[in-house]
Amino acid sequence: MKVVILGAGFGGLRLARKLNNKKGIEVQLIDRFNYHQFQPLFYQVATAGLDASNISFPIRKVFHKSTNVRIRMADVTGIRMEEKLVQTSTGDVPYDQLVIAMGADTNFFGNDMLEEHAFPMKSTVEALQLRHKLLQNFEDAFEAKDKGDELLLQRLMNIVVVGGGPTGVELSGAIADMKRFQLPRDFPELDFRNMHIYLLEGTGRTLGTLSEKSSRHSQEYLERLGVTVKTNALLQEYDGKKAVLKDGSSIDTGLLIWAAGIKGNVPAGIDPAFIARGNRIKTDRSCRVAGQEHVFAIGDIAYMEEEAWPNGHPQVAPVAIQQADFIAKHFLQTLKGTANPESLFQYKDKASMATVGRNL
Repeated sequence: MKVVILGAGFGGLRLARKLNNKKGIEVQLIDRFNYHQFQPLFYQVATAGLDASNISFPIRKVFHKSTNVRIRMADVTGIRMEEKLVQTSTGDVPYDQLVIAMGADTNFFGNDMLEEHAFPMKSTVEALQLRHKLLQNFEDAFEAKDKGDELLLQRLMNIVVVGGGPTGVELSGAIADMKRFQLPRDFPELDFRNMHIYLLEGTGRTLGTLSEKSSRHSQEYLERLGVTVKTNALLQEYDGKKAVLKDGSSIDTGLLIWAAGIKGNVPAGIDPAFIARGNRIKTDRSCRVAGQEHVFAIGDIAYMEEEAWPNGHPQVAPVAIQQADFIAKHFLQTLKGTANPESLFQYKDKASMATVGRNL
């Protein structure tokens, strides 16, 4: 059985490891990078709390003793399902079973100006770019102070984070920690009492997927850290200098971080009829892509409805990992002739956590 896995995120890597050194299975793991990225800690890289090497792990090292897993670093350009072929930037790859685990990317909802000027944080590279921009802001602020340009100085001292989910909340808390502990030592010439951190959330509360108690505590704690939290605040436009909200108010800022939406990285070749909201691929309860017997989708890119999750599963790592385990078991049972066609995936939510700053 030739199994091709597209994407080496939490789901793809887990599946490859589950199938590692299993007789009768050949695995090809395809990703545009040759390293796995630990996404929950991108915010730590962006705020200089961790080095990029601490959260990026070489994929080949994981499988250097493998007898059946091969790594291909390539961009996926399309899928020809009738021919059971994956098209990549390095050539076509045949498969018996295909698992799409390509994750999700930043969704700017068609706002070209926002996409041009805002900083996303969905990869190690983007986290490093954000770190550079964040620190460069204060270098520029030092220069603006020397020149007596108060308007530019304040713009550079204002940081806006859009999106009050776990990423936005954790990032805001980490920037607040930088303001308290690191930046005054690195830039003693600047008065960080004039630095303002804004967290904008379009709904009525932060951490909307968690309990109301967790949401309330997170907002209160951020405010104690010095973060200005604005709920029911919808960003309308950002030109690199000013963030304009839907209610007409605005914030002068030289750095706006976008953590307010993601969309699935769907490859060419998937029938648009099987694409759900958020650009996610519809699957049945066996993780199969609708209408396909030998194509599966897992993780952030997959949209599966079950009784407890009528609007699809949350786009978090535990879902991808559990789906990978489910598919690995199915493949191994198929080889033995013991697969149960009526077996259904059921997500077990083991709770969620957000880390907000250090102790006050």
